[in-house]
Amino acid sequence: MAESAPTPPEPIRLIVGLGNPGPKYAHTRHNIGFDLVDGLAQRWRMSLSDQKRFQGECAEGMVAGQKLYLLKPHTFMNQSGQSVRAVLGWYKLAPSQVLVLYDDMDLPIGKLRLRLNGSAGGHNGMKSLIAHLGTSEFPRLRIGIGRSPDSGIPKETISHVLGRFAPQEQRLLSEVLEMAADAVELALRQGVEKSMSLYNGRSVPSTLTL
Repeated sequence: MAESAPTPPEPIRLIVGLGNPGPKYAHTRHNIGFDLVDGLAQRWRMSLSDQKRFQGECAEGMVAGQKLYLLKPHTFMNQSGQSVRAVLGWYKLAPSQVLVLYDDMDLPIGKLRLRLNGSAGGHNGMKSLIAHLGTSEFPRLRIGIGRSPDSGIPKETISHVLGRFAPQEQRLLSEVLEMAADAVELALRQGVEKSMSLYNGRSVPSTLTL
């Protein structure tokens, strides 16, 4: 008997950017996931609005022929999974249909890393998602924010991720976020693995580096 063809992966229906709410944290390194969701909403002409049932800002629209939802949890980073779980329950979505966007100190500014699954890697927002979803089997896009020279000191690490980008780094951000948005769009249209093959080796052009 012939083997049945493998089941194609379910399409991504929810894109979540991780961050902390409020002006105190706006545009900090830890909030780059929020910044990317804002950029995607603008690109796709989707309007984010507060949704109490989801404990966050949410938007919906059609992208690549599919209904798509955007989410910025307002539960603070350590409880991000509460908000994501609420959206999945309301729209009857599977964890594998979520693409999570978040910061990564282990990548330099200008680098991206897409994965189909994986551990939290010490990121508290991802720890919360994995705990609330009961699985680590969902795609994610890590956006490099670089390390502090004193990253071995916990207090300095916190100051680094909750701090804003230096002026010379600001020059890179629009390019980084544009590249990340392109990677997300390709993942929606042609699949996460296709986007991984094209973007995991890329970086912002060297002429823009610090």
